[in-house]
Amino acid sequence: MKKLAHIAFALLASLSTLKAQESPKEEDFYKIVTPPIPEGIILEVGGLTTLPNGSLAISTRRGEVWIVDNPTSRTPYFRKFATGLHEILGLAYKEGALYCAQRGELTKLVDKNGDGKADVYETVYAWPLSGHYHEYSFGPKLAPDGSFFVSGNVAFGDEEWWRGESRVPGRGWIFHITNDGKFEPYATGVRSPAGISMLNGELFYTDNQGDWMGTGAIFQVKKGGFMGHPAGLKWAGLPNSPVKLTEKQFFAERDNRQHRNAQDRAIKPENTMGEEPQFLYQLKQKYDMVQLPAVWLPYGVHGVSTAELILDDTKGNFGPFTGQVFVGDQGQSNIMRIVMEKVKGEYQGASIGFRSGFQSGVLRMAFDKDGSMFVGETNRGWGSAGDANQGLQRLVWNGKMPFEMYTVKAQPDGFEIEFTMPVDRKSAEDLDSYKVSSYLYKHYPVYGSPQINLEDVKIAGVKVSDDNKKVRIVLDGMKQYYVHKISLEGVRSATNSWSLVHPDAYYTLNNIPDGDKLKVSDLKTTRSGKAQASVSAEPAKEHVSPDGKGKATPAKAGAAAKTPTWEEVKPLLAKNTCLACHAPDKKVVGPSYADVAKRKYSNEKIVELIYAPKPENWPDYATPMAPMPQVPKAEAAKIAAWINSLAK
Repeated sequence: MKKLAHIAFALLASLSTLKAQESPKEEDFYKIVTPPIPEGIILEVGGLTTLPNGSLAISTRRGEVWIVDNPTSRTPYFRKFATGLHEILGLAYKEGALYCAQRGELTKLVDKNGDGKADVYETVYAWPLSGHYHEYSFGPKLAPDGSFFVSGNVAFGDEEWWRGESRVPGRGWIFHITNDGKFEPYATGVRSPAGISMLNGELFYTDNQGDWMGTGAIFQVKKGGFMGHPAGLKWAGLPNSPVKLTEKQFFAERDNRQHRNAQDRAIKPENTMGEEPQFLYQLKQKYDMVQLPAVWLPYGVHGVSTAELILDDTKGNFGPFTGQVFVGDQGQSNIMRIVMEKVKGEYQGASIGFRSGFQSGVLRMAFDKDGSMFVGETNRGWGSAGDANQGLQRLVWNGKMPFEMYTVKAQPDGFEIEFTMPVDRKSAEDLDSYKVSSYLYKHYPVYGSPQINLEDVKIAGVKVSDDNKKVRIVLDGMKQYYVHKISLEGVRSATNSWSLVHPDAYYTLNNIPDGDKLKVSDLKTTRSGKAQASVSAEPAKEHVSPDGKGKATPAKAGAAAKTPTWEEVKPLLAKNTCLACHAPDKKVVGPSYADVAKRKYSNEKIVELIYAPKPENWPDYATPMAPMPQVPKAEAAKIAAWINSLAK
C-alpha cells in the first residue's frame, strides 16, 4: 500500500508540474465581464467617459446619452440623460456638462434643474455637411486648455464609390473648436479618423485601412500636418488653413489612377504586383509637413478597423502596463497594447496583442475608478468578429502577472526587449528562439496594401541582461521607415517555463537611434537547431494589368493531388492572416468559407481573388478585402482546394 501511495503521489506531482508548465492565455489574466443591461436599451456605443462621481456616461449611434450609476456593481442603474441627437461618436465631460460630437455639430448638454436629464442642448459650433452617409464626426477630445478637437470622416464618390472625397470643409480634417466657439482647421490627410485621442496632453488619432491608407495606423497630430490621404487638400488653400501642401503638389508626386474603360465607366484601382511601389516616407522626404504613422497596425493581425486609443493611468490596477497605450479594433473585436517612444523628435513603437473575444466591435474604452476597463461596442453597418450587434463589457485584471514583452525599444543595431518577468537564460540566448522580418505598405489610391518588400532580417546575436529581464537583439541590417516584426516564439520565463502570451511585436522604425553598438564579443550566437519557419521567398506573380483594362492572368494554381484537410490548411490560414476575417462556417468580418464555396468558383479563380479581391462581389460586407499577393502560390492553391471541398 505504501508503495502504491508513493506512486500515486509521484503521478499527482508529475501532473501538477505539467499543469504548472502549461502556458496561460489572455483570458487567464484578463476577464471579460458583461454587465446586465435593462431590456429595451440598445447600446451601439459611440462614446464613453467616466464622470467624477464614478458614474459612466455612454453616447450611442442612435442619438442617445445614458448615465450608468454604480457601473461595476451587479445591479448598475441606467438612466437616459439625452435623446434626439444624431450618430454620437464621442463624448467628453467638462465643468459639469457633457459635450458630444453629433454628425454636424459639437453640442453641450446641461442638466440645469438637477433631475438627472439634460434640459439644455446648446450648439457650440455647427460644421457643414453634404448629406453623404459616410460623413461621420468623431470626438470631441478635450485639449489641455479646455478647448476641443474633432475629426471628420471623408465621404465616398458616386460613380467612384471607392474613392474618399471631401465635399465640404472639415471632411478629411482634424479641426479645433476654440474656447470662444470658433472653428480652426488643424491638420488634414485623414480618411476614417475614428480614434481621435489625447495622450498626456498630445493629440493622436487612428486611421482605417482604405484608399491611400495601406493599413490601420496611429499618428501623432501636429498643427499643419498631412497624414497621407489627399481628399482634404481641396481646402488647404483657404485663408485660415495651416496646411501648406497643395493638391497640385501632391498629385505631381502620386498617380490618382483615374482611368475609364471603353464604355466610359470608371475603373476601380487594383493592386498591381511587380510595380515599383511608392511609400509615404518618400513624400515626407520632400515635404516636411507630411507625418508618418507612429505605429502601423498589421492588417488582419492587429485589426481591420482601428478605433480609439486610451492611456493606462490606473497606477497598476489594470496590470503592469501603467503609462502605456491601448487601441481598440472595431472589425476584429479586440484590443492591442501599444508601446511608444520618441526617437529624434518623432514617435515610433510597437503594436502587441492584448485581448480578443469581445462580443461586438470595440469602438470606445474608458477606465473605471477601480482600474477596470469599460469597452463600448457596435457593429451596425460596419461588421465585426463579435456576433452581437452592440454592447457594453468590462475588462478586469485578476492580479496575476502575465509573461509579456513589457517594452520594445529601438537600438542603433537592433532592439531591446524588456519583459514583465525574468526569462530563462538558455532559451533567451538561443538565436533560434527569435525571428525578425521587415516590410512596408504602399502609398496609393487602392483600398489597402499588401506587405511590400517582405524579407527576413538576419539576427547577428543576442545579449541577456544580468537580471534576465532584458534581451538585446542585434540585427544585421535595420530598415528605416519599415515595420519590423519581432517574434520570440522560443523564449521562456525563468520560473515556470511559460511562453509569452503574445510572442509577436510589430515595431515601426521611423528613426534609428544614435549610440554605441554592441561588440561582437558581447553577443551570444548559439543555435539549438529548433529554427522557426522563415518568410517564403517565392513571390506571387503579377496577374493584373496596371490600367485594369487588360486580361487578368491568374497564377497557375494546379490541381492538388488530394483535397487538403482542415488540419492541413488551418496553419496556412493563420500564417497568412485569413482567419482574422473569415471562419469556416460563420460570417466574421468577411463571408464564411462555406459561403465562398457556394459561389462555385474554380480553384484558379479563388487564387486570383486572393491576389486581387473584388469587394463588389460581396456588397453586404462593409469592410472590403485587401489584396494578398504575399501569399505563396502553392499555399493559395491549397487554400482554394480546401474551400471548394466545403461545397461537396
